Amino acid sequence: MKNLKSIVDKFPGANILVIGDLILDEYIAGKVDRISPEAPVPIVWADKRSYAAGGAANVAGNIRSLGAKVCLAGVVGTDKNSEILLSELKKAKISTAAVFSEPRRHTTLKTRVLAAHQQVVRIDWEHTHAISAKLNKKISASVRKNIGAFDAVIIEDYGKGVVNMHLLQEIIGLARSRKKIITVDPKEEHFQYYRGVSSITPNRRELENAVRNLKIKDTTSTFRVNSDRFFTDRDIDFAAAEVMGYLGLESMLVTLGEEGMRIFEKGKRPIHIPTVAQEVFDVSGAGDTVIATFTLGLSVGAAKLEAAHIANFAAGIVVGKLGTAAVTRKELLERIKSA
Repeated sequence: MKNLKSIVDKFPGANILVIGDLILDEYIAGKVDRISPEAPVPIVWADKRSYAAGGAANVAGNIRSLGAKVCLAGVVGTDKNSEILLSELKKAKISTAAVFSEPRRHTTLKTRVLAAHQQVVRIDWEHTHAISAKLNKKISASVRKNIGAFDAVIIEDYGKGVVNMHLLQEIIGLARSRKKIITVDPKEEHFQYYRGVSSITPNRRELENAVRNLKIKDTTSTFRVNSDRFFTDRDIDFAAAEVMGYLGLESMLVTLGEEGMRIFEKGKRPIHIPTVAQEVFDVSGAGDTVIATFTLGLSVGAAKLEAAHIANFAAGIVVGKLGTAAVTRKELLERIKSA
């Protein structure tokens, strides 16, 4: 634990580039005391609205909250929501030098209506088609100009169009040529894009579906399709090994919800890390916290297992918060100290 604390103490010296889909999370809260006469749905008497930076912006927020420097690369629209999101990023002191606007796209907005801390409905405004070749070139040019300043690159893929094959070929090649750590929070349909990165952080469902999408088959057992709980530890180990070989990864950190995490390293046996979550209010954004903390650990010289343990502590904190949230360095150090 003393070693983990010394690693976290080094976080302020890191500088991370986050590339991916930017999301504005909107929360409308109120109370319910009757059903609508127009349809069998509750009427929410709204009395509070708040915003948070989500997606790749939440990854950047976690990195900044942990004391490190961060630069964000992505795309927003030219609408009111982009102004709100950029304002939130400015308040958090997150660099948006590589964030570009596209008039024909929505700034991705996810509106959650809450009553008594329960989500009643979520409304999404978004475009998911790939960004234009022109925007790809703008992002690539910005990264090429500044890549020397970064210790690691995080690819945050929410499937909203920023992370596409052409952009990743350019970014991965550039980062590898400068010997930078490259980690990916993956989208299951895009696993073939991630060849050559250092590590990925899928959850159980993403790993299971990736194995099927890539048409990888285990000749000694049959993957069951319908439920995550049928994807056994043995299946996870097989899938991780196959995907690591397919993508040429150094490691993979698989998040398993209430069962914790499983870290895979090239040439080593997998290690299971039990969850340290004390209470769970909201798992949204937990994956963002995991990849932010795991990558920060690697960027300051932590071993992959050490970085995974730190990410597990961070995830245990963030799931105890409501809504899209970040972990502070103080919270993380206190949780490690109390373990």
